[in-house]
Amino acid sequence: MLTFFLIGLLVHLIFFASIFDIYFTSPLVHGMTPHRTALPPPAKRLVLFVADGLRADTFFELDQNGQTRSPFLRNVVEHHGSWGVSHTRVPTESRPGHVALIAGFYEDVSAVAKGWKENPVEFDSVFNESKYTWCWGSPDILPMFAKGASSDHVFTQMYPAEKEDFAAQDASKLDTWVFDEVKEFFEFAKKNELLSKKMRQDQIIYFLHLLGLDTNGHAHRPMSSEYKENIRIVDKGIEEVVSIIEDFYRNDKNTAFIYTSDHGMTDWGSHGAGHPSETLTPLVAWGAGVNGPLVDSNQQFQDDFLQEWKLNDSRRLDVNQADVAPLIAALIGIPFPLNSVGILPLEYLNNSDQFKAECILTNTVQILEQFTVKMNHKKETTLSFLFSPFKPLPLSKGQDMLRTARLYIQQHQYNEAINLCKSLINLALEGLSYYHTYDRVFLGISVVLGFVGWTTYAFVLIAKHHTKLNKPICQLDKLSSSDHLPAIFIGAGVVITLLLLIQSCPWTYYIYCLLPVPVWYAVIKEFTLIQNVINLVLTHPAKSMGCLILFILGIETMIASFFYRQVLTFGLVLFAIWPVHSKLLRQNKVMSLSWIFFSSILAVFPLMPVVGRSPNITLVTGAGILTVICSFIFLSCFKTPMAKSVETTTLVNRSVYTAQITSIVLSIYVVNMTHSSLADKHGLPLASQIISWTTLASSLLIPLLSSTLLFQRLLSINLSLMSTYLLLSTGYEALFPLVLACLVFIWINLEQETIQFHSTSSAQKELSLIDFAQRADETPIRYLELDDIRRSYFFIFLIVTAFFGTGNIASINSFDPASVYCFLTVFNPFVMGALMMWKILIPFVIVMCAFESIQVSTHLPSNSISHYVIVMSMTIFLMFLSRLAKILTTQRIGLHKKIKQHFM
Repeated sequence: MLTFFLIGLLVHLIFFASIFDIYFTSPLVHGMTPHRTALPPPAKRLVLFVADGLRADTFFELDQNGQTRSPFLRNVVEHHGSWGVSHTRVPTESRPGHVALIAGFYEDVSAVAKGWKENPVEFDSVFNESKYTWCWGSPDILPMFAKGASSDHVFTQMYPAEKEDFAAQDASKLDTWVFDEVKEFFEFAKKNELLSKKMRQDQIIYFLHLLGLDTNGHAHRPMSSEYKENIRIVDKGIEEVVSIIEDFYRNDKNTAFIYTSDHGMTDWGSHGAGHPSETLTPLVAWGAGVNGPLVDSNQQFQDDFLQEWKLNDSRRLDVNQADVAPLIAALIGIPFPLNSVGILPLEYLNNSDQFKAECILTNTVQILEQFTVKMNHKKETTLSFLFSPFKPLPLSKGQDMLRTARLYIQQHQYNEAINLCKSLINLALEGLSYYHTYDRVFLGISVVLGFVGWTTYAFVLIAKHHTKLNKPICQLDKLSSSDHLPAIFIGAGVVITLLLLIQSCPWTYYIYCLLPVPVWYAVIKEFTLIQNVINLVLTHPAKSMGCLILFILGIETMIASFFYRQVLTFGLVLFAIWPVHSKLLRQNKVMSLSWIFFSSILAVFPLMPVVGRSPNITLVTGAGILTVICSFIFLSCFKTPMAKSVETTTLVNRSVYTAQITSIVLSIYVVNMTHSSLADKHGLPLASQIISWTTLASSLLIPLLSSTLLFQRLLSINLSLMSTYLLLSTGYEALFPLVLACLVFIWINLEQETIQFHSTSSAQKELSLIDFAQRADETPIRYLELDDIRRSYFFIFLIVTAFFGTGNIASINSFDPASVYCFLTVFNPFVMGALMMWKILIPFVIVMCAFESIQVSTHLPSNSISHYVIVMSMTIFLMFLSRLAKILTTQRIGLHKKIKQHFM
């Protein structure tokens, strides 16, 4: 069993890693040549303002008095520049947003492993292509662009990381710091001839990263007065900076300005997911080379923002976030970033049609070259008879379209050239996506074969060792022990290895493709056992079909909960009727009614809003008090008989429980003290930090001091976990582990009732005397029963409930720092992420400990594969549904093309 566990762990680590090779590989390619427009650019310099965490609606909307919060920028929108909404992509985080704005591509997800700070792959950017770039702002953003620059021409000035404090009295100081430093910089430049000379050259970029809005949004929510006042402060600061820059350059009309944001923010102060409040950000551009306001009273958008913002008659020019990078490049005449996938938004340019056509042609050449490099690389590493090119865009067609576009420009047919270039760009982007995902089907098939093979092997192993099905059949025994079987699989492995070697595939491909070979060999070796299982199914077809239908319905219910949390409520309501259906209600009425009650209470949680939307410290306090009360009830109702061996540890146990209950009381106090102090803007108290970190550090150590008797150890574990969970809670979710712990405790008792006939003593007495430490020696070997499948299903369903019950997955995806304020308030992605991850894992640990208790009390074999089969089946169903969804959402039958051709 230990060997199986270690092999299984390795296999699952491989399967886990495969997702990154299949879906999360870097989109970047190398070997392209920089391309720029030959015509003189309209601007010599560009100033980029990025207000981190600014929502489009909050920026453009008018306040309750009908006044704008950004009078300077509103005046620009109405009288001097162009504006629109910049649409971001998931993940809506600071680093991916800035990479899209400045480098023109959408971030490789592997960057999250480095906290969005370092460059997992070096990339080109408008900063790198500029002659000089000066940046001011956060130490989390600026270094990655300076590090990626090809020479020493990107200069950064950053404030200390300690300033990024969510508990700061006024986070807008992060923005005023930037504005003040910019003012000092220009004042210094007036006295420094060398610096002034650099600044007066062409192709200059100034980048102001403004983090105050993001910090205030996290700390106080975007609807708060602090956030909205910060918008006013930013507007005033921008007005002053623009005035200083124009004064420095003697108002030469050669400066372009862009104001935008990296991402938005939800109403509850988080970002990371794909809600419109996170993906819609403002874009305002003005100055040299930028169009003025365009009148358009017939605009139509799916949203109603134009009417809300009172901008119905001013044309709204929406872009994708990556389109900003080519806009910057076109305005100051630098090469387009090499890996940019942005499409130049021509509507923002105030220049001749020839200039627009030349710019979009340069954009086309740059993207087409990426496509060519990616195609050639894939062609070189794929056997010719296996290579399938992107049929809509052969290389010859791309070159022909480029020649035609150039001919249109020579003939002054600029609109035709622009339209042709846009068509070619769209084809090239489709081709880039095609070659980027080229190996997905091949790798997906390999992984699925491995998954199915491992699931089958797990099932075969459990049937072999824990059922009566392992009976030999003479004729088939010869087949399973065939001497040719090893040679066949070895030969298959050699062929796969040679094919991968010839194509110069990454070493990880060998693992994914070769893993199914030994796994399926182990399965085929047990062909006799598989035949016995098939015969058993055929012997009882009706019962087998009924079990299969129930199994599929159960699996599909859990899968549906991955997409709709409310499905868990339906499952928990069905759980509630289990004692009635199984007649446990007659055996133990108190426990059965308690099961129905707590199942119903737990069923309410998936119907609640996602954690973080409505902070309520009163509920956290109430959860802590209820935990203390439940602890005393438990200790009074379930006392362990005072045997001599137990009596010697009673004093220690009482001391442990006293310390843990005291820790819960302290947690209640710390939560209230911390949030009260932060609300009064007094910062994070030192006492709160000390108590919180001490509680966290001791939460996994103190239970080891308690007795290993089943109920005593479970109580100690739950008390320790609950004290930490309270510190990480901001609302109703604090009640979730308490209700879950009560339910699984009742589950342990009811499972004991189901096997009561195995014991002559009362069920309660047997449970109270079970010792985890003696489990290995006392657990008898028995065959699996149908009840074990039900127990396994309950376990998996409760694990899924622990994961999605309070929407905790959204707390990681849409990070809400309020949950970790008892520990720290200064931004630290690794520490904060680790704390949030532990908060998610605590309900898992509660369920796992309960299931371990059930394994002990029901003599269920350790690491039983009955529940393992369910987990693997869930994974396979999810992969199948993923591919089906891909087909349903992306594919289209070519009938519409044939009809179109017929009428043409």
